[in-house]
Amino acid sequence: MYPRNMYCYSSAETMAKLSVYPKSLAASMVNTTNCFRNPVVNIDSFTTRIPMTSIKCRCSGTSSSADVAKHFGDDLFSVTSSSKHEVDYLGESTKGDLNLKLDPLEAFGVDGQATLDGPIEEVARVETQEAEILLTDLGIPSPSSARNSPCGIFCSRTLNLRSISAIGYDMDYTLIHYNVMAWEGRAYDYCMDNLRNVGYPVDGLSFDPELVIRGLVIDKENGNLVKADRFGYVKRAMHGTMMLSTRAVSEMYGRELVDLRKESRWEFLNTLFSVSEAVAYMQMVDRMDEGAIGAELGPLDYKGLYKAVGKALFRAHVEGQLKSEIMSKPELFVEPDPELPLALLDQKEAGKKLLLITNSDYHYTDKMMQHSFNRFLPNDMGWRDLFDMVIVSARKPEFFQMSHPLYEVVTGEGLMRPCFKASKGGLYSGGSAQMVENSLNVHGDEILYVGDHIYTDVSQSKLHLRWRTALICRELEEEYKALIDSRGQRATLIELINQKEVVGDLFNQLRLALQRRTKGRPAQTLAATNMEDQELTESIQKLLIVMQRLDEKIAPMLETDGELFNKRWGFLSRAGLWDKSHLMRQIEKYADIYTSRVSNFLHYTPFMYFRSQEQTLAHDSYSYYCSENVSESAVDT
Repeated sequence: MYPRNMYCYSSAETMAKLSVYPKSLAASMVNTTNCFRNPVVNIDSFTTRIPMTSIKCRCSGTSSSADVAKHFGDDLFSVTSSSKHEVDYLGESTKGDLNLKLDPLEAFGVDGQATLDGPIEEVARVETQEAEILLTDLGIPSPSSARNSPCGIFCSRTLNLRSISAIGYDMDYTLIHYNVMAWEGRAYDYCMDNLRNVGYPVDGLSFDPELVIRGLVIDKENGNLVKADRFGYVKRAMHGTMMLSTRAVSEMYGRELVDLRKESRWEFLNTLFSVSEAVAYMQMVDRMDEGAIGAELGPLDYKGLYKAVGKALFRAHVEGQLKSEIMSKPELFVEPDPELPLALLDQKEAGKKLLLITNSDYHYTDKMMQHSFNRFLPNDMGWRDLFDMVIVSARKPEFFQMSHPLYEVVTGEGLMRPCFKASKGGLYSGGSAQMVENSLNVHGDEILYVGDHIYTDVSQSKLHLRWRTALICRELEEEYKALIDSRGQRATLIELINQKEVVGDLFNQLRLALQRRTKGRPAQTLAATNMEDQELTESIQKLLIVMQRLDEKIAPMLETDGELFNKRWGFLSRAGLWDKSHLMRQIEKYADIYTSRVSNFLHYTPFMYFRSQEQTLAHDSYSYYCSENVSESAVDT
């Protein structure tokens, strides 16, 4: 057992304490002074381990920190380089893994030939228990506890963070999180002012952020907003601001799928920036249906109306009034996150090259980053000190697809000059992702890009460059809590559905027996064939009544499922009780990991190995069948 007062020894003190812990030298790494962390030949890649049961440190307690750092630095450890990396059994690169050099151990007084006794399963069990105890003693939450919280980082595709050489970040709604009601509310106001100026009837309308959620799809042909499942089938729909009935949805969309490739019809709400536009459009659909839009604006259909709203919102962004207002009072629009700069500082100190790649211009980027970062960084650091390269006005998604002229920002006022090659530490405008790769000598899956836009940030960087990707979705925190609070109702709903399934199975069997009887054929079994006519029909009638009453109970419960997140649309990631939403399918397809905010990286380490969870399939019930048979066999024997 580890003493509960072991928290922050110096390097020399830590080394002197090693002999107290014969069961695990890994426990001795209590600070960042390069002591053993899990002594293995390749510590990070699940290969041969150096024994811990008989390792003892014989260094003097009077050794200086410099001496200890020397012994436990480059002389003892090595890091797998890009040129020497292999692929582990999960298919991930071992680049960046920490390796232990065996030769210096004897000279330092460590028996490198000692062995761990017993089966590895038993050894691992003991070591795991001791690791959990030490994590608790140190007050450090384990990654598993962070994963099971609203602030977890969730993994769709296995990602070895150690093999990542560079991490690029978007800014808006990624490094900077805005108050949606404030930012999108002002964007909405400017949009409506622009519509009013050209003659649209907007008086009496106000911004309602509950009207839409991210991941919905605008049907520009019909003036609808729809929520589709992972296959593209529409599950819920709203015309204007009125939700459509299940029957109306079936009649309108029962024979077609949402296809995001048909951009002339479908518009996917990729990001929180889409909220103001969608609210304005759906409200204007109501005005069009009411006949309130004058003929002087010309013949308009729903597509034309969408174009008009989009143009009005575009003007709000381009003319600069909106961003000027935000820059003048950022505290009214930006929600500060003190932990976020520290998460990036950990990554930088771990050797990651950090990039900022944003579509925002230099003045806006500098103002927002100063406001959100500088006051939380240590030692008078500024936000620019975190990044190896900053690119503004990047013009994503084209930034990932093609090359644009590159300019270097050379003054604090934002003056620029043409540039043909980027260099580390530079501040640039335009350019391309390929230019970034060549300048930093990192390519493809050595780069992780983090952003909030499923298309502009995540899918395009993956499809065109094979960068690893992370999606920021702030709503995950609210949805996670809503799911927890809905567990009781969902359990009741599932129980009712299961009851109907059992009753329905019997009903269908009796119905088939009756059908065969009317045709003069025997039923499925002798017992069913011998049932009296009256008993058969009365049983069918009773079961039918039970199922109808169950339907009356289940239908409204399904309708309200997810209302703790959004009363109209339900949960962000789900479409129906069990199925995934179209947004969730996009996230799984393009985002290797996803989380609610960048600061969640602080709950992990820059060396984290993210492993995707098992994906359940429809036929996975075989495991239940097998376990039942195993249990029965055990009883029989």
